[in-house]
Amino acid sequence: MALDGTGWHPASWREQVARPRDLFTAGYWAGLVAEAERGLLDFVTFEDGLGLQSSHHGEPDGRTDQVRGRLDAVLIASRIAPLTRHIGLVPTVIATHTEPFHISKAIATLDHVSTGRAGLRVQISARPHEAGHFGRRTFPPLSLEELRTPAGQERLTGLFDEAADHVEVVRRLWDSWEDDAEIRDVATGRFIDRDKLHYIDFEGKYFSVKGPSITPRPPQGQPLVTALAHQTVPYRLVARQADVGYVTPHDAGQARAIVAEIRAEQEAAGRAGELLHVFGDLVVFLDAEQGAAEDRRARLDALAGEPYTSDARIFAGTPAQLADLLQELHSAGLTGFRLRPAVAGHDLPAITRGLVPELQRRDAFRTAYEAGTIRGLLGLPRPANRYTAA
Repeated sequence: MALDGTGWHPASWREQVARPRDLFTAGYWAGLVAEAERGLLDFVTFEDGLGLQSSHHGEPDGRTDQVRGRLDAVLIASRIAPLTRHIGLVPTVIATHTEPFHISKAIATLDHVSTGRAGLRVQISARPHEAGHFGRRTFPPLSLEELRTPAGQERLTGLFDEAADHVEVVRRLWDSWEDDAEIRDVATGRFIDRDKLHYIDFEGKYFSVKGPSITPRPPQGQPLVTALAHQTVPYRLVARQADVGYVTPHDAGQARAIVAEIRAEQEAAGRAGELLHVFGDLVVFLDAEQGAAEDRRARLDALAGEPYTSDARIFAGTPAQLADLLQELHSAGLTGFRLRPAVAGHDLPAITRGLVPELQRRDAFRTAYEAGTIRGLLGLPRPANRYTAA
């Protein structure tokens, strides 16, 4: 489940169930995640950014009729972790302007606090106004048209290469403490075995990080790394560094082609033998009757003053129709789905109380949580520490 504000439709905050006055409270987010956990979902992602939300690509839009402002995604997840028992918590982090040392420590802490249910969604930023918050770099404007040019693709490649190195540093820092580095022996006065803390000595084009971390190795060894991808350059990041990639096919044919490209990139990255999930993203308007879902979408579009568009496929219909679509896309090679509720207060419960029972009736979804970590829920093994001597 992908959580963003009051929902993914820009007019969702005006719905009666939206609770916009509670949006910047811990209780609001705790309630959404509790509902997702009641539905036995694998994990929730929390959107984040370094600038105000905008309907324009690359620049602020100045609008005051839509939700603007966020709480910090990592801190939301940390607040909610003790209130939940099973569901994974995956906040978004912006690799372009944040240090991998800080991110590794934050997500490792989240994994400790949640006892093995942490992950991250790595994201880049090419927006000049966001770079201006930090004063270390300047980015020229980059329009969608320029993005498709060779120069635009070269710039995009640099940002995603930087993100790949960012994740590599984070992963090495997670391994910089061996699992048994803490001795905690009061009798001998030895709290830690210094020989089991390792310098990572990472030297790359974008980062130079010595290590070790100051946070012990996370319970999962390696918390979940995820990324959203729309084309070859970000597909390559998914193939190189992610455990889960989110993609946005609009039909089974597109899904098949995207999965094939990611698998080819995965093999080129030397990870052919590793389990890499490819999840399809869908925006969901879910009601008992298809007409009701379509009418709700139309009413929200009217409130917004324009039709809602998305990078992902937009579904409006019933739980049975959505189950049919998910099974069709699954047959094209997708291993799971990340659903974006159009109105969180309406469509999240519709998913957990309508779609989930429908999938359970088809023997296509769990009836109980079967693992205690997010890696376990996804069938991902706990990785060995790369620095542990044989």
